[in-house]
Amino acid sequence: MRDTGHLPLFGVGPACVASMACALAVSLALWKADVLASGHVPGLAPALVALGAALAVGGAAIWVQAVLVADIDRAVKQGELVTNGIYAWVRNPIYTAIAMMLSGAGLLTGNAWFLLLPPVFWLDVTVWVRASEEKWLSARFGEAYADYCARVNRCIPCPPRTPRIPRTPRTPRQRS
Repeated sequence: MRDTGHLPLFGVGPACVASMACALAVSLALWKADVLASGHVPGLAPALVALGAALAVGGAAIWVQAVLVADIDRAVKQGELVTNGIYAWVRNPIYTAIAMMLSGAGLLTGNAWFLLLPPVFWLDVTVWVRASEEKWLSARFGEAYADYCARVNRCIPCPPRTPRIPRTPRTPRQRS
């Protein structure tokens, strides 16, 4: 990778997204071929479809916040570490959004086997991001990135934790 002073706009994103999309495509092909027929539980299907729709819509909302509202392209080009907005809730909201939308698409089948996709996608994002982007960001932003990682989850959105407060080393008391 040529050193441009900033993370590439796409990084490992296309490969990560392609691997998640392939996993969904294979799963859908297996579902269509009735290989996953045992996952059709009539009483559970409406709940799975509702969960799928919620994940798809939630993923789309996170994507809009991460890409459009946070203007991440500009921030990356300017070499900024974005830690506010949706980035205060999840460090990799674009990957999270795509994983949620693809998981939702699978669950719209109403098949319980598609509940296995979210953990597979989480593992996929974790492997790709840890091997590349996190190393680069750590080298580039040092302690600021380490503090950010301590406060914000990699893939699962949740309210940010309280920032770390550095401890002041205690000095031993001197006896008189």
